[in-house]
Amino acid sequence: MCGIVGLWNLDGHPVDEAALVRMRDALAHRGPDGAGAFVDGELGLAHRRLAVIDLSPAAAQPFRSACGRYALVYNGEVYNFRELRAELEGLGRRFRSQSDTEVVVEGYAEWGQAVVERLNGMFAFGVWDALERKLILARDRFGVKPLYVLRRGHTFAFASEVKALLAHPDMSAELNVPSLAEYFTFQNLFSSRTFFSGVELLSAGTTLTVEATGAERRVTYWDVRFADTAPGSYAECTEELARRFEVAVERQLVADVPLGSYLSGGLDSASITAVASRAFPRLHTFTCGFDLSSASGLELSFDEREVAEALANQFKTEHYQVVLHAGDMEHVLPQLMQTLETPRVGQSYPNAYVANLASKFVTCVLSGCGGDELFAGYPWRYYRGVEAGPKYLDAYYAYWQRLLPDEDRAAFFLPEVYRQVRDVEPRDVFAEVFAQSGIEVHTPRDAVNACLYFEIKTFLHGLLVVEDALSMACGLETRVPFLDNDLVDFALQLPPEYKLQNLEQNVSVSENEQMKLRRYSNHPRADGKRVLRESMRRLLPATVTGGRKQGFSAPDASWFRGESVDYVNRLLRDPQARIYAYLQPAYVTRVLDLHTSGKENRRLFIWALLNFEWWLRTFA
Repeated sequence: MCGIVGLWNLDGHPVDEAALVRMRDALAHRGPDGAGAFVDGELGLAHRRLAVIDLSPAAAQPFRSACGRYALVYNGEVYNFRELRAELEGLGRRFRSQSDTEVVVEGYAEWGQAVVERLNGMFAFGVWDALERKLILARDRFGVKPLYVLRRGHTFAFASEVKALLAHPDMSAELNVPSLAEYFTFQNLFSSRTFFSGVELLSAGTTLTVEATGAERRVTYWDVRFADTAPGSYAECTEELARRFEVAVERQLVADVPLGSYLSGGLDSASITAVASRAFPRLHTFTCGFDLSSASGLELSFDEREVAEALANQFKTEHYQVVLHAGDMEHVLPQLMQTLETPRVGQSYPNAYVANLASKFVTCVLSGCGGDELFAGYPWRYYRGVEAGPKYLDAYYAYWQRLLPDEDRAAFFLPEVYRQVRDVEPRDVFAEVFAQSGIEVHTPRDAVNACLYFEIKTFLHGLLVVEDALSMACGLETRVPFLDNDLVDFALQLPPEYKLQNLEQNVSVSENEQMKLRRYSNHPRADGKRVLRESMRRLLPATVTGGRKQGFSAPDASWFRGESVDYVNRLLRDPQARIYAYLQPAYVTRVLDLHTSGKENRRLFIWALLNFEWWLRTFA
């Protein structure tokens, strides 16, 4: 697990090695255990190391292949590297380290770009082919590990974080104004855009080849594909899922450093902890709780410490927790935006606090991320798609306008800004997500699969990018067992009726609706992750396998009306706030008034506005 950088002068001028090193060292937080650089004329690769597997100098990067033709910088973990190494040794390849890094570069030397299809893990890497003078970039199936790309003049650069690109003397931060159309519609970016002009995030499951001429070729080597028929009966699939899940968790326990697990009161992290604690006596576990003294309504259930402590006692883990109060957001937000670079998805500051806690005890931590998206953990969203019938795309697009409806764009942005964003149609960005899905929505089953496809490609991807940034900011590697290749391949074969109950009976709620989960949970079709719950009954108490869905969120709706209202007002009602170089003050004031009056829950919009203000203060 590391930070990687590449710099290529396509005009043939030698690389400025001092600039390369400055870019590399902007990622020192990602790799406190070592640093390296490789220069071949006009091309330079650099690396910051967080040693996890094979801690010896033999595994240091950039890593040269045995034949000398290829140089690799790699960020990630490949959990099936031992099996691949044995296969490569059978083909005559010889190894000088015990690292997965060497398996990746020797695998590329043997199989070329097809190596990515064999890697079971999380990764982003760059391979330099010194013979053909070309650069190959790749990102794992789901985009667990990020890779940012910049083109400016004759310079081509890539890095694990944008701040490394900005460390180059010829680079500067400039707001990519069109990205605001996406962000303030979805509270996320679905395309490859970032907030930085000229910087794109390489798509998940993609390879990018760059030639010395500047020509580029992209290949999507993996995408989500649902099966037409179930691989067995519900009972058979329950058994097989349990087996594959346990194998997936055990596969991701390989490490030469301390390892722990996040543990909330939910099904996903509890399932991982149950399996991991067998192999790691006194496994370290970590929970984030919330002070609910000023919370109200459904937010009173947001603190899961009691359930987590009971699970920690059952599995005999060494358990630690952090408790957040209203003022903790104000304290962390400036640094959070420096870390995130481009804001995505919902409130993420609790994740920053629990990652910082975990980093004090372990180098690797297991996360339950991905369980909801694979096994249908948000039923109230899918039923919105089910009830839409042939108008699925329009209805689901309307639902996912989490912040700004299309008809309000001209009133939200200043006129000169609106002229720059009006050609970005969020409806087209939304539709493009489905372009390669092959899904046509004719039945409720089709609608659920389409919803799951969308969430895997957008919402989950946003969560993964955020989690990587927050954990690596404190030198912590986060692993996601639910995204194990074999487990995912099986999950995609399971029909929606194995994950949900009766698709014909449904209830829809808005993401911004007051008390949304209570209204949903009182409905007789409150379900989700049915087959996973059944599979985990052998490991977990009924209070967990039968529990209602609970998101990981602070009681911000109450805090933004109470203890944090002064902070929100100080930043967002100030006429000199930086956001008003782009946004209409009257519209922002209306959003704040609707929330503080209790008429609407606009916590997501307020969070997005706070993020944008701090982005401008940090980078603009």
